[in-house]
Amino acid sequence: MQNVKLSAFKNLKHDVPASIIVFLVAVPLCLGIALASGAPLFSGIIAGFIGGIVAGILSGSSLGVSGPAAGLAVIVLSAIQDLGSFEVFLMAVVIGGLVQLILGFAKAGIIGYYFPSSVIKGMLSGIGIIIFLKQIPHAVGYDKDYEGSLSFQQPDGHNTISELYYMLDALNFGAISITISSLLILILWEFKFMKKIKLFQLVQAPLVVVILGVFLNLLFQGIPGFSLANEQVVSIPVPNNIQEFKDQFTSPDFSSIIKPAVWITGITIAVVASLETLLCLEATDKLDPLKRVSPANQELKAQGVANMVSGMIGGLPITQVIVRSSTNIQSGGKTKMSAILHGIILLISAMFIPNLLNLIPLSSLAAILFMVGYKLAKPTLFKEMYSKGKTQFIPFIVTILGIVFTDLLMGIALGMVVAIFHILYNNYKKPFVFERKRDLKEDGTIVLVLAEDVTFINKASIQRTFSEIPDGTNVIIDASKSINIDYDVLEIIDEFKVNAEFRNITVKFLNQQYNQMSNQSALLRESMSTSL
Repeated sequence: MQNVKLSAFKNLKHDVPASIIVFLVAVPLCLGIALASGAPLFSGIIAGFIGGIVAGILSGSSLGVSGPAAGLAVIVLSAIQDLGSFEVFLMAVVIGGLVQLILGFAKAGIIGYYFPSSVIKGMLSGIGIIIFLKQIPHAVGYDKDYEGSLSFQQPDGHNTISELYYMLDALNFGAISITISSLLILILWEFKFMKKIKLFQLVQAPLVVVILGVFLNLLFQGIPGFSLANEQVVSIPVPNNIQEFKDQFTSPDFSSIIKPAVWITGITIAVVASLETLLCLEATDKLDPLKRVSPANQELKAQGVANMVSGMIGGLPITQVIVRSSTNIQSGGKTKMSAILHGIILLISAMFIPNLLNLIPLSSLAAILFMVGYKLAKPTLFKEMYSKGKTQFIPFIVTILGIVFTDLLMGIALGMVVAIFHILYNNYKKPFVFERKRDLKEDGTIVLVLAEDVTFINKASIQRTFSEIPDGTNVIIDASKSINIDYDVLEIIDEFKVNAEFRNITVKFLNQQYNQMSNQSALLRESMSTSL
């Protein structure tokens, strides 16, 4: 689908504040994931700024943000141990990037279109819930689990639920005070009267929260019960001079390229990273208020190049990540300039002001992520999915439970199994035929005729058809003979309608029953987009 094109430079007033907030959230995530991966801490920073700058420049996604991903931490940890050294592992990262580049040219990105909407929305809600639960210990000063963790089972031997009990033995009143004051500021900024004041439109609440957190951290120093320990603040490596900064970069062991184990690790990284990227890409597009559709194959190429660069200079594997992407959207980002700028700020800050970054309390960032998690898993989304019926609601809930009680990929797999079961069951009841006839009338009107049964399996071909429609035309989508149209297909049609308004395309949908459902769905999504 052709997209609304926004000028990067004309939207800097939105993208610069968003990039600063994404940067603040990204710093502890990069460090935490590096720690969990058994890699040097600075390797997470490298992956963060390479993901922002390189992937950001090459990507076709307007709002996606890339960096090191928690989903790869276990793979990285075991790979470093099995391969014998971090330098050999970096060679596997380079190979993984090369494989992703090949997948992009082979047009493997189409895989992303075969994930049903119920599973994608379940992924967003599941991640929102897990972000919220994982940040509660950080909010009260219990920082045993690493920042960015998304798995139910934790490296400290506890799990997401049991951690909420053990944290009660390590409460820090300084961290709690910072969290509460930060949440009050974030909530205050959400009121309509605040949004009407020009100063508060320019100064984003998360930035105020971080500044306040640094001030309170300094104020609480030396006060028993309130003073923050080293593990309760950001802990970026501090070089004493420019040479020490350069020494933090590492080259791969090129001689290991002939080892089969290195290639197996590289291919594993490529497959898992590509899958996570495609899932995040689809989810980010769902959150985009303008309903832009990101080119999946271009994204695989961008990620491939970014991973090759990251591996060459000592960085962790990179994927597009939903925590940073959703933070970008909720912070008002409009174009991919916000992702690029966040990478540049991360690089400059690591070079020149690491000591200042190390004053930021993790409890301040926990408050920001509380808001991110809540907005991803808003009650209105559960109500909307329930209203769509059990074929949408059950895969949605199964995906959420799978993510919360296992991990991201397992949750997605469980949701897909349930969704596919419903599709197979429906196809068993009704013979499946999908036909698309495209006629051009004398007045230039394009007519698209849908078959009697259309499911999410047809998403890719329908999306491709919409992308071929030129601007400034009249389109009739004839579903008068359709017996069953999946919600996913209706959603694509709704998103095409939104996008069409900016492309001077008029759209008419012929099916009274589904047209009514489509309009209700559009109103619900418009309400949710406004709240973001």
